[in-house]
Amino acid sequence: MDGNFSSNDISAVVDADRKHVWHHLIQHKPFETGEPRIIVEGKGMLVWDQNGKEHLDAVSGGVWTVNVGYGRESIADVVRDQLVKLNYFAGSAGSIPGALFAEKLLSKMPGMTRCYYANSGSEANEKAFKLVRQIAAKRYGGKKHKILYRDRDYHGTTITALSATGQDERAAQYGPFTPGFVRVPHCLEYRKHEQDGAPAENYGEWAANQIEEVILREGPETVGALCLEPLTAGGGVITPPDGYWERVQEICTKYDILLHIDEVVCGVGRTGTWFGYQHYGIKPDMVTMAKGVASGYAAISCLVTTEEVFDMFKDDPSDPMSYFRDISTFGGCTAGPAAALENMRIIEDENLLENTTAMGEYMLDNLHALADKHPIIGQVRGKGLFLGCELVADRTTREPANEKITQAIVGDCMQQGVIIGATNRSLPGKNNTLCFSPALIATKDDIDNITNAVDAAITRATA
Repeated sequence: MDGNFSSNDISAVVDADRKHVWHHLIQHKPFETGEPRIIVEGKGMLVWDQNGKEHLDAVSGGVWTVNVGYGRESIADVVRDQLVKLNYFAGSAGSIPGALFAEKLLSKMPGMTRCYYANSGSEANEKAFKLVRQIAAKRYGGKKHKILYRDRDYHGTTITALSATGQDERAAQYGPFTPGFVRVPHCLEYRKHEQDGAPAENYGEWAANQIEEVILREGPETVGALCLEPLTAGGGVITPPDGYWERVQEICTKYDILLHIDEVVCGVGRTGTWFGYQHYGIKPDMVTMAKGVASGYAAISCLVTTEEVFDMFKDDPSDPMSYFRDISTFGGCTAGPAAALENMRIIEDENLLENTTAMGEYMLDNLHALADKHPIIGQVRGKGLFLGCELVADRTTREPANEKITQAIVGDCMQQGVIIGATNRSLPGKNNTLCFSPALIATKDDIDNITNAVDAAITRATA
C-alpha cells in the first residue's frame, strides 16, 4: 500500500469518470474544468486518491459505512469463496450464510427473532413501511395506516422513504410524496429555544409528549407506527435527551403503535453497542439496518422484527393475500450475509465495541477542548465513534454558523489529508454540524490527527 499509481493509467480513468459517471450528492459543473476525486485504494483508516495523496478517513467511506476499516482480506476471502459456491438464489429460498448470519445477528438483539434481507437502508425501511400498511389492511380495515417520523431524521432516498424524511432540503423538489406520513417534532435540546413551550427542565419527557400530541391530533386509531433513529445522524448527530426514550416507549404501548427503529447508521457497533437503541432500554417491534452490517464489503440490509409481528403474516394460510407479498431481488445475494458474518466476527475478536466506547470518550474530550478554544463550536455531542460539533455564529443566541464556513472547514481538512463530514443539503439554514464517524479500529493517534486537523481548519476559517 504505497499510494503510487501510473499517471498514464489513471488519467484514462479520470477522463472516463468525468465523461460518464454521475456522482452522488455533488454538483458536477466544476468537473468541466477540474478533476473529480477518485479514491483508488484503502487500508485500515487510510485511503489514497488518483494523485497518490493519502487521507485519514474520519467518515468511514463518506457515509458511516466502513466500520472495520479498509483492506480486510478475511472478508474478501469469505465473499469470494461463497460466490464460487453459490452467488445467488431468490429469497423465497434460504441460503447457508443467510441462515447463519440471521442466527448470529438475532443473538445480539434480545426480543427480536426474524430477519428479512434486502440490499439498502432505503429498501429495508420501505419493507417496514409496507408491513405497517399490510397490517392496517388485514386487521384495521386500512385505518391504522399512518406512519409518524421525526423532524431532522432521515430514512432513505426513495420517494416513500423521502415521505418520511425530516430534512426539508433532502426532500425538496421530489414531491408529491406518499400520503399517510406525519412529522413529529425533533428532540434536539440544544435548539429547544426554537420550540414553543419547551421547558427549562425535563425537556426529554416534554419532547416525547409532543409525539403524543400529534397522535391525539391525528387519532390513535389511524396511527400504525412510529419510525425514529436512535440517535439522529444526518440531521445533526443528535443524542436523545434524558427521559425521552422511556416516554416514547410508554406512548407506543399506550396507543398500540409499532415502534420502528432505523439503525441504518448506528447499527453494528457505531455507538459502542451492537445497536444504538440498546443504550436506552428500548423494546422495538422492528429494526432496520444497512451500512455497517458488512462494512461496505457487500451490499446488504436487514429488516428485523419480533415474532409477534412475524406471526401476523402467517395467521391464515388459506388466504392467498395474507402473507408478506414482497421480494428484494438482491436480498437473495449470498455475498452480503457472508461478509456480515465475518464483519461481526472481527468486531467480536478485536473487541471493537470496547474500543469504540474508549476512543469515543477520548475524541469527545478532544472535541470539548476544541470548543473551549473556538467560540464557533456551540455544542459537542454524540456517542461512541458517532460524533458531531454544531457550529454557531453566536453562542448566546445559538445562531447557526454560515454553512460556507462549515464547508470551508471540511475543505481545509481535506487539503490537510483528513476527511471529515458535515450536514449536507439537509436543513435550510442549519447545515452547520461537523460530522465524525471514524472506523471502529481508530486509535488515539488517529483521533489526535483528526482533531488537530479540525483545530487548524477552524483557526484558518475564523481568522
